[in-house]
Amino acid sequence: MTLMTSDTAPRPPVVWEPGRRFLLRAAGLPLETVRGLRCPGTGAWAEEVLDLEERLTAEGTALSELLHGLLGPADAAGSDARRSLLALRRQVFNNRLPADPRAAVRLVTGLAEPAGTRLADWLAHRTRYGELLTKGPGLLAGETRAARRALREALSGDRFRLGLLLASPTLDSRLDGYLADTSAEPGKRMRKIERSALTYLYRTACKTSPFSTLTAVATGTFGEGAPGADPVALRVGERWTSHVRLNVVVLGRLADLILADPVRRQDLPVVLAPGWGRDEDRIRYVRQWVTTGDDSAAVTFDAVRDRLFYLRNSGTLDRLLTFFGTHEGLRHRDLVEMLRTERGAGTDECERYAAALLQLGMVQVPGLRTDVHSPDPLRSFQQALRGLGAPWADTVADGLEGPAACLAAYPAAPLTERRTLLRTLRTRLLDVQRDLGAENPTLPQTLLYEDVSAGEDLPGGPGPLAGTAGRALRRIEGILPMFDITLPQRITLRGFFLARHGRGGRCDDLLGLVHDFHEDFFDQYISFTSKRTAFDADGEYVPEENWLGQSELRTLDAARRRFAAGMREQWEKHGTSDEIRLPAGLLAEVAGELAPVTEGFTPQSHHIQVARTAPGDGGDRPPLVVLNRSYGGLAFPFSRFTHVYDRDGAAGPDTPPGLSERLRAELRSRCPEGAVLAELTGGPVTTNLNLHGRLTDHQIVCPGETSTVPEEARLHLDDLYLRHDEATDRLVLASRRLGREVVPVYLGYLVPVALPEIPRTLLLLSPSTMTPTDLWGGVPEGPAHDGVTRRPRVVHDGVVIGRRSWTADARALPVREPGTDEARWYLAWRRWRRTHRLPAQVFATVLREGRRALGAKPLYVDFDSPLSLTAFDALVEREPGASVVLREMLPAEDGLHLTSGEGSHVAELAVETFTSRPRTEDGPTCPN
Repeated sequence: MTLMTSDTAPRPPVVWEPGRRFLLRAAGLPLETVRGLRCPGTGAWAEEVLDLEERLTAEGTALSELLHGLLGPADAAGSDARRSLLALRRQVFNNRLPADPRAAVRLVTGLAEPAGTRLADWLAHRTRYGELLTKGPGLLAGETRAARRALREALSGDRFRLGLLLASPTLDSRLDGYLADTSAEPGKRMRKIERSALTYLYRTACKTSPFSTLTAVATGTFGEGAPGADPVALRVGERWTSHVRLNVVVLGRLADLILADPVRRQDLPVVLAPGWGRDEDRIRYVRQWVTTGDDSAAVTFDAVRDRLFYLRNSGTLDRLLTFFGTHEGLRHRDLVEMLRTERGAGTDECERYAAALLQLGMVQVPGLRTDVHSPDPLRSFQQALRGLGAPWADTVADGLEGPAACLAAYPAAPLTERRTLLRTLRTRLLDVQRDLGAENPTLPQTLLYEDVSAGEDLPGGPGPLAGTAGRALRRIEGILPMFDITLPQRITLRGFFLARHGRGGRCDDLLGLVHDFHEDFFDQYISFTSKRTAFDADGEYVPEENWLGQSELRTLDAARRRFAAGMREQWEKHGTSDEIRLPAGLLAEVAGELAPVTEGFTPQSHHIQVARTAPGDGGDRPPLVVLNRSYGGLAFPFSRFTHVYDRDGAAGPDTPPGLSERLRAELRSRCPEGAVLAELTGGPVTTNLNLHGRLTDHQIVCPGETSTVPEEARLHLDDLYLRHDEATDRLVLASRRLGREVVPVYLGYLVPVALPEIPRTLLLLSPSTMTPTDLWGGVPEGPAHDGVTRRPRVVHDGVVIGRRSWTADARALPVREPGTDEARWYLAWRRWRRTHRLPAQVFATVLREGRRALGAKPLYVDFDSPLSLTAFDALVEREPGASVVLREMLPAEDGLHLTSGEGSHVAELAVETFTSRPRTEDGPTCPN
């Protein structure tokens, strides 16, 4: 549902409200876990050394000047005195201790007694400095041994080991060897294992990416809360529940083997490609190509492409279409027999013809596809096989009972048993593939996906968006369309439609429109814009490609320029401070410029963190809300986890509704009046990330797709049309059968750009958006200090839009020089941190040529832990073009708001907000 209003059209009043439901993402281990990995005594030693170092440097510079003034008296005392004084001056200036400090004091005292006193004081501090340096290696070695003991204890915990088993089976298999190695200094191989394990441990205790037991999820609702209750405090229990499902890629591999078998496929039900039609002397249908993913990757999926395809009509093909139209429940053998009868050809020739129709996608076998709403894809696959009524299919289904039993036993199994279950699962799935004729059976590295729940319906109190922060977030949302990478594409689609059909025009052939849009315009447009950079080398904004001369794109360009100018102004005024506070006036001005190209119905999802206090605040202001990322759409924070909170089929009539049912009712109430929400699934399910419960009353069924929702809930593409509403100057998707507007909704987690062409294009008519924020685009960096530049925190009325960050040339980072002991190396890192005023804990992202390496994720770096710095140092490649971005940890350790019986947890909340405005007096309106 794309809303584009002219600059002069009156803007109806806007209604905004935060949703009551939230999804909590809780780090699997309390943050206290990593405190034992620190070396507090060594840290205090380093600070004392650096304090003395700074004092010695400052006093040495002044003392050196003082000694320079004594050269005259030294000349009078003789050449030896002058040479000794010059040597002493260099040593003091370079912070080096003279060979005979007493003789040096006598020399200077004899020239000027006050200078001798100052030199004696400096030498005393320099002696203390040398003693401290000597003390460092032993202190560090002792505390590092203690830190390694704490590390081994943390790595031995069940919650960490269970998650590691799925995240990195290879590391899990090697970790026991490391845990058994209690030597004071692990060997090279063990240190490599240690660094890898430490990275995963930090991920478990300091980050919030849902995966197995490394990060759990919980649902909750915001409410009034008890009088005097903490508005942001949350608590989770110690009992977490596991929910696993087979990787659907495995089922796709099995389906491919069955389809490839000329004998087995005879029993498969076949249908014509959904959405086919006649076009003069051709048959038009949508063909889908599936590109197999990389089974060696930790996360893999099969990519699906679709394109409008034509077959020249012939007598055989025409009779085939008639045959399908007059018969139901056809199987592949029926198709072959029909061809044999019609053509009088041999069975082998007819089989080849039927196989070609399958390969071309004109004929499909929908029964073995994974349905997006299946709560248990493996059981659904077994049921489909048993429904064939063929002995071989029953045998395959029976062969899958072993894998099903492994999945059923997995959640409650301890680590050792889980390892056995995974091995058994892989072995039995490979056996099923061999039984289906696979000569070289293969399986993806990840066989199952696990989601863990830390609770349901948590009471959330008023929540972080109840007051000032909520109003601030609303203002920030006004500028988010500026960052939406799909907005220029939406505007372009509208321009293409108007060029083809005119203002007030209507298109009844959506499939043809999508095909022409891509063939005639969009594919080349995307290829061209993919090379665009938003700002040139001089920091000047580069306008969007505007091939159709649309004023809306010029409006978007103007808003982006205005924001960049506002940020440059703030940078010039406050760039040297730790924080820039964005003025409400700037946000309002940019939002006003964007108003003509914004949606009328704008549901937003935000991932936020709550910081009770910011570093340096001393608790003198309300908690900060840290905005991690935002995107448009409905129920997106919850859709992937519906299977965790839905009720199974055995639930009785008195059982409360599951999460899917509750979300479906909420979405229905959020729908604009006079419209219906209809899900776009994105084609065949090739990744578990797209599985979810049914959350909408209707589903758009694109050509080439199949659906399991009731027929009355299906909206086929040939039932939909697109028109331009002149009154509101927007494109409206509508259903002929329903006589209502249709709002497409995408609920999967696979990024829309990876979807097939048709659903990806229809999503340009939906409220789905992607808004990665780049606050500093077009704002020049400040001068580098020893290869490091910095950016301050960016805040608007209690909402942090950007954390403090430091960008360092990788070659400017401390280097472990040959012969340097561990203490000196650690001291170099502490000195570097002090010089650039970094907090004790940060997250580091390694860049190459300004881009993050594929698959690289921010790494937690703890300057209080030599082990952490060792892991980070091994990650950095000090070569030209390599750099590192370090961002403050916010909330910091003392600002966490989630607790359990084990301690304080890093947490993230996924929340929703809803913005709507009435459209016309007699047309669809958004509910207030």
